[in-house]
Amino acid sequence: MRLLYCGDIMGKPGRDAVLTYIPQLRRDLSLDFVVACGENAAHGFGITAAICQNFYDAGVDVITLGNHAWDQREIINFISAEPRLLRPINYPPEAPGQGMGLYKTAKGRRVMVVQVMCRLFMDPLDDPFRALEEVLSQHPLRDAADAIIVDVHGEATSEKGALGFIADGRASMVVGSHSHIPTADTRIMPGGTAFQTDAGMCGPFDSVIGMKKHIATAKFVTKMPTERLEPADGEGTLCGVYVETDDRTGLALRAEPVRVGGVLKPALPS
Repeated sequence: MRLLYCGDIMGKPGRDAVLTYIPQLRRDLSLDFVVACGENAAHGFGITAAICQNFYDAGVDVITLGNHAWDQREIINFISAEPRLLRPINYPPEAPGQGMGLYKTAKGRRVMVVQVMCRLFMDPLDDPFRALEEVLSQHPLRDAADAIIVDVHGEATSEKGALGFIADGRASMVVGSHSHIPTADTRIMPGGTAFQTDAGMCGPFDSVIGMKKHIATAKFVTKMPTERLEPADGEGTLCGVYVETDDRTGLALRAEPVRVGGVLKPALPS
């Protein structure tokens, strides 16, 4: 299978990048399945039902969230009835929605998507290691799904790497989200799982992680309350990770970064 994971979609520039490039990438790379992190899509804070539908129409199959899951309150009711929208699996059981789902591609292949949220420098959710271990133990690759995609939403690169390590050999790909900067460690781990610490954002990189520079910088410089953070303007870059899997094992045969548009150096599978 040919899979694409896209990092955090930041504001209108990120939405525009996804709506522009996903249809092209689906066609040019013959993609079977696309996952995108949408937690910053609504002006940097959460997502709405209308934005979700726009992404589905453009060719995104599943949208993950993160620590900004509930910033747009309308999503609290929407997520309970929308299986293609996932929040972290280690939220307390009382939280609406689900943290994993099993989906079928147009060719009838089964893809499981899981999102787990880290705890270092993040909200103190339930143990992400225990949550991910439980899912992978109960849903073996190839038995439960032909491919398994894990979105690790977190701040600390060490914690993301550790979660990737415990998933190695049991997932097709593990990709980090949240920190908005694409890392240069795209690889296939010894057990056969594709990994990248952070996919980077789909958004404007002439910014401070997608926010207007002068507002974000003032917070650091003055340590005083300033105006509300606002997504930066300008053309967005779509950042993601492309993975090809072995149909026999579900493990990765190929993993490459994807960067299209905006100011970053382009990167596409050859």
